[in-house]
Amino acid sequence: MSHQIVEGLIGLLGEKQVLVGEDAAAYLTDRHGRLRGNAVCVARPGSTEEVAGLVRLARRFGFPVVPQGGNTGLVGGATPDETGNAVVLSTVRLNRIRNVDAQDNTLIAEAGCTLSQVQAAALDADRLFPLSLGSEGSCTIGGNLSTNAGGTQVLHYGNTRALTLGLEVVTADGEIWHGLNGLRKDNTGYSLRDVFIGAEGTLGVVTAATLKLFPRPASQTTAFLSFAGIHAVIGFFDRARAHLGPSLTAFELVSGLLYKLVESNVPEQPLPLPASAAHWYVLLEISGVDGEEQVRERLAALVGPAIERQLVLDAVVADSPAKTGSLWRLRHGALGEAQRRDGPTIKHDIALPVSRIPDFLDAGARRLNEHTPGIRPLVFGHLGDGNLHFNLARAPGQSPEELLRHEEALHEITYDTVHQHGGAISAEHGIGQVKRHVLPRYKDPVALKLMKKIKLALDPEGLFNPGKVL
Repeated sequence: MSHQIVEGLIGLLGEKQVLVGEDAAAYLTDRHGRLRGNAVCVARPGSTEEVAGLVRLARRFGFPVVPQGGNTGLVGGATPDETGNAVVLSTVRLNRIRNVDAQDNTLIAEAGCTLSQVQAAALDADRLFPLSLGSEGSCTIGGNLSTNAGGTQVLHYGNTRALTLGLEVVTADGEIWHGLNGLRKDNTGYSLRDVFIGAEGTLGVVTAATLKLFPRPASQTTAFLSFAGIHAVIGFFDRARAHLGPSLTAFELVSGLLYKLVESNVPEQPLPLPASAAHWYVLLEISGVDGEEQVRERLAALVGPAIERQLVLDAVVADSPAKTGSLWRLRHGALGEAQRRDGPTIKHDIALPVSRIPDFLDAGARRLNEHTPGIRPLVFGHLGDGNLHFNLARAPGQSPEELLRHEEALHEITYDTVHQHGGAISAEHGIGQVKRHVLPRYKDPVALKLMKKIKLALDPEGLFNPGKVL
């Protein structure tokens, strides 16, 4: 049967676009190498019609299809299982910008376009596509859609769902839904777009999307601030929203413990402020139609009184593009590199009401320390929308192997605490296969029942990404 599948795909796509053996190996493991699967082959269609043909072959031969974009996901959503029955559908050749319309502020991109490619196409038209992630040079629009990715600009612009006007999707019947209209309002029935966004490739294969563009901000100002505690951060965030309104486009949190880790592990990264494990830090960005001088005046009017009242301990404002770039490299690059050099961490991508974050951090640290004395929570993320990356590093003297032996227990403590504080166990990374077994513990049972009904209705034969989410 495997031979017939490969031959059928070669007949559809050509021999060079069907990878087997060592040529396929890079597609069969996740980003961190912790999950590894098998597959009949890797297929690389170059058009929506070829994707539809591949799905029709899947129906004929009964093989599952695992869509894969840039393979930057963190929950194994794009990694096939170990059975070797599936075909990995790589979108690497679906990489064309089909249209940019500056008047309508829309852009049509195929699923395999990288996020940075879409950003650049928008800038060429003097427009902004605001989705921004640390992996934007390699993650793809299809992957962003599959997990409803968020990033650093959600506070103002919303997540991927909010930035998407329409989709082109290949269904489980091998048909093509042409839903790429760029309308802001279309109340003609169910919002099919929203069904496929965030579905992690389990309901259909997204081949293209119509995305929202925005006018380029006339100015952007970035600042880095330090605080004595998390309550001070939350208080300042409330003041910043009231003072800056929609011009506040990013509010990124970094714990002092992680900031100190950058100081010790990534010496090549300049630190904008002195590091203290007891403090908290915020990277703040203001964007707007005002000129640079007016934006700086508004920022000074916010930060100055806060420093006087000791709500903010210290602050530095980037005064050049180079310093702005350095601040964002700290956020997007150095935080991850500091953790990588320190050793393995147990990762959590969680969402909480902003008001509950201090209580969660206090309760979580206490319960985790009771289980593993000295364990180090390394916290960072998009505080403005309540999304924290809550990673756990080994306690002093603890080996990486010992930390990982406790992984399931530490996950349970963290997720139970998140749930008790009104949060969600995934904010922007998805469920994939890593969180699939714990989802029923925290998801409303009626919601799970409805999800299963949708899956059964749209993919009754279970062809798309089996073993993911549900």
